[in-house]
Amino acid sequence: MVKVLDRLLLMLFSLAILVVALILLTAGFGLIGYRDAQAFVSDVYSDMGTAVPFLCVTAVMALISIRFLYVSFRSGRASAPSIDQRTEYGDIRISLDTVENLALKAAGRTRGLKDLRARVNVSQAGIEITVRALVDGEHPIPGMTEELQANIKSYVEEITGIPVASVSVFVANIQSSTPTFKSRVE
Repeated sequence: MVKVLDRLLLMLFSLAILVVALILLTAGFGLIGYRDAQAFVSDVYSDMGTAVPFLCVTAVMALISIRFLYVSFRSGRASAPSIDQRTEYGDIRISLDTVENLALKAAGRTRGLKDLRARVNVSQAGIEITVRALVDGEHPIPGMTEELQANIKSYVEEITGIPVASVSVFVANIQSSTPTFKSRVE
């Protein structure tokens, strides 16, 4: 929610800066007359109907600027997504990238798979791992995927100590093992 709000504020701030830049450019090229600019400044100082909206817009822009300064200078608390565990000796944080790499390492032990990709999500029940793979077409897919699921589940649970709720396998395609040659016509 905060990121969406910051993006909205950044968009509004950018639009306001663009409008101010365009006004200054038109004034710089003489498209806004000196007397018109002087009349506006005079209205800001003397006319409440002009001063109040001008001050409100200026205050909002100042607050947005302060927010962006705060965001840029605060310490980098945002870190890579991880799984946190507490033991009797202290806290353990395992990044989701580490779990993905462990899943790919375990999946690489299964014969008949090519071009593996993994994605890890954390749920209340444990880790949910999704694997996308190409198969070679020479091994039966049901047996191969069951072996893959079992290998990933046991390996990740053994190495990390975190329960794996599910391992989903998406067989994207069959990779041809024989190279195809285009015939040359002369």
